[in-house]
Amino acid sequence: MTYVFDPLVPRPIDQPTEVPLGAPLSAEQLVALDEAKIFVGPADPADRPEWRARLRQWRADAHERHSYHGRAYDRPEAAWAAGCHTVAQVWLWDELLYSFEEHRFTPERFLADAHQRFGGLDAVVLWHAYPVIGLDDRNQWDFYRDVPGLRELVETFHSAGVRVFVDYNPWDVGTRRGEDDAAELSAVLADFGADGVFLDTLKKADPALVEQLERGRPGVVLEGESKLPVERIEDHSASWAQFFADSPVPGVLRSHWYERRHMQHHVRRWHRDHTEELQSAWLNGVGVMVWEVVFGVWVGWSQRDAATVRRMVTVQRAAGDLLRDGEWTPLAPLTPEAEAAGVYASRWELGDWTLWTVVNRGDSDYLGPVVDGPVIDLFADGRVPARGISALLRVSEGAAEPSWLSRVATLPHDPDARFPHRLATRVVREPTLGRPEDDAVVVPAGPYVLTVRYRGRETGMYQGAPYVDEWKPLPPRLHDARTLQRDGSLASPVAVAAAEVTNGQFAEFLAAAGYQPVEPHRFLAHWADGLVEDEPVTFVDLDDARAYCAWRGGRLPTEDEWQLAGETGGLRRGTPAVWNWTESEHSDGRTRFVMLKGGSDYRAEGSEWYVEGGRHAPDYSVKLLLPGLGLARGATVGFRCAWDVTR
Repeated sequence: MTYVFDPLVPRPIDQPTEVPLGAPLSAEQLVALDEAKIFVGPADPADRPEWRARLRQWRADAHERHSYHGRAYDRPEAAWAAGCHTVAQVWLWDELLYSFEEHRFTPERFLADAHQRFGGLDAVVLWHAYPVIGLDDRNQWDFYRDVPGLRELVETFHSAGVRVFVDYNPWDVGTRRGEDDAAELSAVLADFGADGVFLDTLKKADPALVEQLERGRPGVVLEGESKLPVERIEDHSASWAQFFADSPVPGVLRSHWYERRHMQHHVRRWHRDHTEELQSAWLNGVGVMVWEVVFGVWVGWSQRDAATVRRMVTVQRAAGDLLRDGEWTPLAPLTPEAEAAGVYASRWELGDWTLWTVVNRGDSDYLGPVVDGPVIDLFADGRVPARGISALLRVSEGAAEPSWLSRVATLPHDPDARFPHRLATRVVREPTLGRPEDDAVVVPAGPYVLTVRYRGRETGMYQGAPYVDEWKPLPPRLHDARTLQRDGSLASPVAVAAAEVTNGQFAEFLAAAGYQPVEPHRFLAHWADGLVEDEPVTFVDLDDARAYCAWRGGRLPTEDEWQLAGETGGLRRGTPAVWNWTESEHSDGRTRFVMLKGGSDYRAEGSEWYVEGGRHAPDYSVKLLLPGLGLARGATVGFRCAWDVTR
């Protein structure tokens, strides 16, 4: 296949913007610079004073053209955003945040890990619906409101000094409808006491939405996913710098230069080397999005990058006044030796203190002088580490040193840039001893090879990331039809039930076995409207299905066994058709998932981000991330049993 773009190379839209030099900027040039993501840093140090003057000219002109007043940043309830340097995007059911064994949230474990590796977090985005939404008619608001204990989870984060964003999916138009999005989102903010809204897939919110959210939650912080238009910096306190490519000589982030209180978070979700975005954040006095599990895919940060974050945020929190209110000189003058080694710095001056935030673009440690005159090496490295950062402080003669110096000096650089791989392992179940149903489809023992069809989603499939070091996966590399090959061997024949378990059969099981789930939330919720005996039982999760099959002397079929039986043509589908659980539970220690088979009659229309609905052939699989606390139970997933056939 021929692609119209190289996914490993930044697209033109990702590239930084040159600032014309040689003359004052024209009106047309000033307007054109509004479209920048990053202003290119000049390679020649002699050009930098004029470059800084042109940046100041653009800012003053843009403020006047857009009648900028900055009142949104004067809201006391939103002041925290200006110091929100680290945000983690976390799936509610990430195994650091939720224990499937204990059936409870574990924020203490999540926060301890973040503190140890990243120096702690300033905020979290609690991701909830995608990529499981669309499996049934639950809308994005249901995936928040139906979570037991979510309000308490938010309160625990608040007690730890961590702010909470909820996620808004404007593309959710095909699930069940409630009130309009503005009313629903306002209610979610109020219900859970959240501090901000992440605007999924959006650069900005509609002004009417901003107004309604502010009325309901004064000081709400809105953060879009991409380049924020200059005129909307006015009412959006934060924005992602997602897939922003920097220049070889580090540049200046346009939005933060326009308004120093506007917080940006660098993020490249599929990259394994975060050096460039971290260095840009350090030089610009902004933050990063720490995102280690992208919709079920492990993209963990190296020890080097985590240590860099830890060093950055400790200084940024301690010296916040300098970074927000001090005189900022990007690409500040350095010694010729430092410049030649690929070392760059921003200078921040306020009162008796001058801070240099320093980066080393090179692959070797720099041991020479960075600036002229005496300075305090805040990290006590005596060097600027290769592809790392440093911080220098000068205190005016006779002035007091900062009280936080000792805390910063205990944060060493870690050179280990290896990717911390994880493997998803299958949860293995014991063989069964029961007698199969008479019409079960028997799959013979021995080796097999299968072709599995699936849709390329951000979830990936069994192992690894679907995109590595790619800038922004686009069609035809996203949501495209794909295949993979699976092979294995059955030690003995396996009999797979021809039909799915019905409501009536499950009711017999409950009466006979007295089964009660450990977590009862949503269990058999559809029976409240009356039991239709011959329809497939739904609103059961993996454990419920396993319990029934064990009572019948069987187990769930694996996804391969289900496909092998289905390809004989012997499996029947109930009415309505529902997806089938399979014995395919995997975990890499952060995400649990299963493979669903069969498809369903339900289909959510209107967005490619939904789980694909409709009936599917036996060779088709969907990877489903497992929610906890009963949310895996839904109207479109049932099951059938399987038995190991003894000779």
